[in-house]
Amino acid sequence: MSLNNLVPVHHFCLYHQVEFSFIDSLHEYGLIKMIVIKDNKYLLQEDLREIEKMVHFYYELGINLEGIEVISNLLIQNASLQRELDIVRKKLILFENDEVEEQLI
Repeated sequence: MSLNNLVPVHHFCLYHQVEFSFIDSLHEYGLIKMIVIKDNKYLLQEDLREIEKMVHFYYELGINLEGIEVISNLLIQNASLQRELDIVRKKLILFENDEVEEQLI
């Protein structure tokens, strides 16, 4: 795995002014992935946006880890349902177009 896609946890914590124990707790809850290389802990760059949301929930909104877990699961479920809805809409458009073509024949 390339270090280019990894952000050291201590850099993230310094930049966002959060405690390392909070990031560790997110990892223990299974909410984030943490990569350990030679006793150094890293976050995946692609996960930073979600982790920043969790920081906002915890520090600015006062939502505990259990609440963050529920919110994260609901956001994942919502995104999945949105993708499914998009697929169904596309199928409906195709179906409606087929019906219009049949009526013209």
